[in-house]
Amino acid sequence: MTRPGTLGELRGDGWVSRPVKEEVRANAVAKIAAGEPLVASVIGYEHTVLPQLENALLAGHDVIFLGERGQAKTRMIRSITGLLDEWTPMVAGSEILDDPYAPISQHGRVVVAERGDETPLEWVHRDRRFGEKLATPDTSIADLIGEVDPIKVAEGRYLSDEMTIHYGLVPRTNRGIFAINELPDLAERIQVGLLNVLEERDVQIRGYKIRLPLDLMLVASANPEDYTNRGRIITPLKDRFGSQIRTHYPLDVEIEMAVMEQEAVLPTAQGRTVNIPEFMTEIVAEMSQQARRSPHVNQRSGVSVRLSISNYETLVANALRRALRNGESEVVPRVSDLDALVASTAGKIEIETVDEGRDAKVLERIMDVSVLEVFRARVRPEHLGELVTAFDDGRVVHTGDELPASDYAGLVGSMPELSSVLAELSVGETPAGVASAVEFVLEGLHLSKRLNKDAVDGRSTYRARR
Repeated sequence: MTRPGTLGELRGDGWVSRPVKEEVRANAVAKIAAGEPLVASVIGYEHTVLPQLENALLAGHDVIFLGERGQAKTRMIRSITGLLDEWTPMVAGSEILDDPYAPISQHGRVVVAERGDETPLEWVHRDRRFGEKLATPDTSIADLIGEVDPIKVAEGRYLSDEMTIHYGLVPRTNRGIFAINELPDLAERIQVGLLNVLEERDVQIRGYKIRLPLDLMLVASANPEDYTNRGRIITPLKDRFGSQIRTHYPLDVEIEMAVMEQEAVLPTAQGRTVNIPEFMTEIVAEMSQQARRSPHVNQRSGVSVRLSISNYETLVANALRRALRNGESEVVPRVSDLDALVASTAGKIEIETVDEGRDAKVLERIMDVSVLEVFRARVRPEHLGELVTAFDDGRVVHTGDELPASDYAGLVGSMPELSSVLAELSVGETPAGVASAVEFVLEGLHLSKRLNKDAVDGRSTYRARR
């Protein structure tokens, strides 16, 4: 498709200029009417966050997302760019995407005044109309607004010449969406400068004042703890946002599991199949849910969904490592693989304790409670009585994450009491599937205080309680 290359051709083509918020609103209306989601690949916000976002965009508001880490704030912000028109014309050579009908930079004004309908155009993709900055304490006015370019001054221009300005991120995102992550981390004087640009449309650099009527949609993110009058945000800037949207972690285990399965990049090995029992996926999701409720975990820091994703990937990686060592063709995670999750869990949650070495105990408690919750939900008690009785007759079973699946295969034949429980868990009849189910059932019985367990060097022994 051939696009107009000059201002005259653009007028003849009937292209209409519109403010960026009206552009976003119109495209949002079309998507909502067609039943399409405004934000793709975000699970669990369908009835909470996304309706608020739809309202904000339809109202033409600047938006701030408040939430702890790992709540898809950045993903939603970046997805809003999909509501911009795919291609937009600008005055060729403009640093701030000048509207051909109403240029605001000196370059754009001069070119249009001199060449009129022969003004050359460039067409920019929607991706170029998105600017993003992670707020840090060292962020400067020059980063956001601009600075005098000494090279341009050295070329002979006066400081009062607007052409000496090297524009910052905000002007360069003119006619687009500008996002600031962790907004309260900006120094107060920078917040004032940003407010001046967004509210008054004035840019003042080194004492030289120019007026840039920027066309912007501002989207930001912040931690709720910092975004208060007592925190690190100035009240006038806070008042600039038309909509404040509170995000949240997955509200239940099912949503957490769906996020894990969507986001995780699981390790693979040629010639081996990976089968993950649903109860193992649920245990990993339950661990994050339990951590968010634990009084020993710092909830202000949050327990990110990234914890669930990393744990899920580590669980499968440990099962794959065992399969590689033992020459097995099927990779199936087990309860004994949960010990490997310490490495992927420890760095993602903050334990509130003053006792040395207590962190490991807290993580172990979270794992145990998670396994027990899933066990109670998935295994019916009437299937367990005969199995416990078999242990009362002196039966002993050994497990461990390094044991090959074949070591478990004979248990089903020697302990027929296992059959009904394994059938309920739907793990199939392969040795690896049986091994996973056996470990889950035995650990659940131990945590239910119906079996004793001795654990030494990664191996566990289950026997009757005495």
